[in-house]
Amino acid sequence: MFGDMKVFSGSSHPELAAGIAAHIGMPLGKLKMTRFSNENMKVKIEENVRESDVFVIQTSCPPVSDNLLELLITIDALKFASAARITAVLPYFPYARSDKKDEARISITARLVADLLETAGADRVLTMTLHAPQILGFFRKPADQLLATPILTRHFKGRDLSNAVVVATDAGAAKFAGHFAKRLGTPMAIIDKRRSDDSEKAKSVALIGDVDGKDAIIYDDEIATGGSISEAAAILRKFGAKTVRVGVTHPVFSGPAVERLNEANLDELVVTDSIPVPKEKASALKNLKVLSTSAMFGDAILRIHGGRSISEMLE
Repeated sequence: MFGDMKVFSGSSHPELAAGIAAHIGMPLGKLKMTRFSNENMKVKIEENVRESDVFVIQTSCPPVSDNLLELLITIDALKFASAARITAVLPYFPYARSDKKDEARISITARLVADLLETAGADRVLTMTLHAPQILGFFRKPADQLLATPILTRHFKGRDLSNAVVVATDAGAAKFAGHFAKRLGTPMAIIDKRRSDDSEKAKSVALIGDVDGKDAIIYDDEIATGGSISEAAAILRKFGAKTVRVGVTHPVFSGPAVERLNEANLDELVVTDSIPVPKEKASALKNLKVLSTSAMFGDAILRIHGGRSISEMLE
């Protein structure tokens, strides 16, 4: 049995970490992160963690590589401060889209990140809605994936779903979208999306299913540049959708995302706080709603510390 539980936060998303700690009912652990003039970092743990069960919260948002390195240094500092167990809590997993070798001479960087976490000293990993579930197979240590589906389900069940249809942005997202449609009790449609290069601009070319006169809910794991969502919204309106709403887990909102999403004229854009949305983007985006994940992560941390099942949270 592990000793006292302690929760620490990196600098990537202090608001979410504070919410998780408040849900658990304990203060965040004390650490000091210093950035030197040569851009090196130093992390000092400012309290005793010997034989403690430690959780470190750090999501993947700009600057992504700096935040990843900060997490690795923090884990290493905790390891050499004699923490009994260290769990890395990554609400949005870094380099999650680099999960396969689909070109010659490239790195499967999500696998590399898993190796780095283990080398730094992480004994366990907790994350949310991976871009591809196979990433869990990159770990030789226990790794748990939470799904934001229950959070999004609660939100949309507060709306009128009598005429709703859940829409997957492509065939790859159909499985997760199917689970979401089942939870909401709605039919499902799938958009045929093609991506020909690395421009992050996909082209929607066809629709499988009926959306004519219906309230469409696009369901996906993340929004990066907004290309997939804007194309999906356009094809749904072309096929007669009455309203178009969006529910996604990770609000990456990179590049031209804000402009594209506003041009898509969405009736509602629902995301979680797995990644912080900068104030200027939050104020610029129309009909944006951000849902909290702090209770789900807090409950998962308590279950891990108590040796209870995480899968029960998903059932």
